[in-house]
Amino acid sequence: MAADLNSLRDAAEAVRRHAYARYSGFHVGAALVDEHGQVHVGANTENAAYPLGSCAEANAIGAMVSAGGRRIKTILVVGGREQLEACTPCGGCRQRIAEFADQDTDIVMLDQSGDLIHFTIDTLLPASFSWPE
Repeated sequence: MAADLNSLRDAAEAVRRHAYARYSGFHVGAALVDEHGQVHVGANTENAAYPLGSCAEANAIGAMVSAGGRRIKTILVVGGREQLEACTPCGGCRQRIAEFADQDTDIVMLDQSGDLIHFTIDTLLPASFSWPE
């Protein structure tokens, strides 16, 4: 059963509380729904030997792939220091999302007011690199 945006946001906020952000103090959580309707989550994990940390989006995608998923239907990302702030995926994560997205993938994050904003992969990462199928 696919999650609605409220439950996906709840999942992203919950996993964000487990982020390991010892160095930046910026905690990020990501929750995604795959093509089977399964929810997968990830939190950012920093490392003193930068850049060996991993982003929340990458961890959620890794969980999806490990469970057999291959397509992101919806991904929701939240982040911030003490309170939630506007948080967009980094360039590397935009490319990671593109690998598993299609034109209908809903990429959701918070704006400066805390409202949900929606993107397609083409608006988030125009002219992204992809391997021919």
